[in-house]
Amino acid sequence: MDKYSELRTTNSELRTKAIMTPREAADYLSIHVRTIYRLAKNGDIPCRKIGGSWRFKKDALDEWLSGRDNHAQEEKR
Repeated sequence: MDKYSELRTTNSELRTKAIMTPREAADYLSIHVRTIYRLAKNGDIPCRKIGGSWRFKKDALDEWLSGRDNHAQEEKR
């Protein structure tokens, strides 16, 4: 085990975590952390900046993804 293994969050822990950091949100969504920062900065993803750090609510991310799915299906029609 390396010295950072304790800092890593497992997938099962991410599924139950209510508020996530950008890295955790990126892992949860399976996208690059730079993409999370870009989406947050542009206001394209639900998040809050608290004390200079971005935070993401899991429930809001799930709803955002559902909205994206519905929007994509409507565009195909």
